[in-house]
Amino acid sequence: MTAPLDVPESASHAAPEAVAAGAGRAAIQGRSLGQIAWMRLKRDKIAMTGAGVIIFLILVAICAPIIVKLFGHPPLEFHREMIDQETQIPKDRFGGIGWDFLFGVEPVWGRDIFSRIVYGARISLVIAFLATLLSVGIGTILGVTAGYFGGWVDTLISRAMDVFLAFPLLVFAIALAGVVPDQAFGLSGDTLRVSLLIFIIGFFNWPYIGRIIRGQTLSLREREFVDAARSLGARGPYIIVRELLPNLMAPVLIYATLLIPTNILFEAALSFLGVGVRPPTPTWGGMLADAARIYTVPHFAIFPGLAIFITVLAFNLFGDGLRDALDPRGNR
Repeated sequence: MTAPLDVPESASHAAPEAVAAGAGRAAIQGRSLGQIAWMRLKRDKIAMTGAGVIIFLILVAICAPIIVKLFGHPPLEFHREMIDQETQIPKDRFGGIGWDFLFGVEPVWGRDIFSRIVYGARISLVIAFLATLLSVGIGTILGVTAGYFGGWVDTLISRAMDVFLAFPLLVFAIALAGVVPDQAFGLSGDTLRVSLLIFIIGFFNWPYIGRIIRGQTLSLREREFVDAARSLGARGPYIIVRELLPNLMAPVLIYATLLIPTNILFEAALSFLGVGVRPPTPTWGGMLADAARIYTVPHFAIFPGLAIFITVLAFNLFGDGLRDALDPRGNR
């Protein structure tokens, strides 16, 4: 057997200051679910790249007048001197691309393509964001209501979802946008067209998120914290607002980021078909529609097509990364 260690009596008692200092160093700082999700999202370089592109596009849309003043020309300004009057295409072999016109000029009228793409970002992002906000708002409210109350309320809302999902949205959008006059509901011009597109795209897309939120609510309403709230006398509206909605924010945010690029493509499709925002207001879809008629000038279609492609890709990459960060069972 080994002899016990000879420890002096003075070493058996630690000074209070040393104990406090050691406790401070050993303390573990707790993290909220939001902080954990943000740490996971920061590690996803692809998602953060998409977020950076999104922020850049938003800044471009906000600062469009300043950017155009520094690097371009007014989007509605004609430059017929750049156009060959016989062929109606730019005189320069590269479509007029140069320091004065970074993306060249469009055929026939000679307007600055760079400026029109910058201003077109405003239309696309405003319509996509507000239409998504409308869809998410309606879908979340009706989905959580159907999932929590059940019974005839669930049946009524679910059948309404089925009707909207079976509705030919594109055909209806073309018909409705085509018959609305230039002045209606106290609005006119671009304001009327943008408001109409926001309503059509947002109002008829809510059943998708409504079904997702309904399914999540059916699972959450059987959890212990909801039973505890009921046992304390809480009523349905209180439980929905204070207990269920905070736990539904993750799927709402994920679906919203994935719905925005879909709405951008839908707005571009309507503008391409001629029932979106009317010319001469610049839109990416409208520029593609004009380019389809003049296929001999490829840069006229390449730049707005790239703008749509990069924007949709950035939102999809960020949405995928956000889904992985908010999912506690994710592998990333």
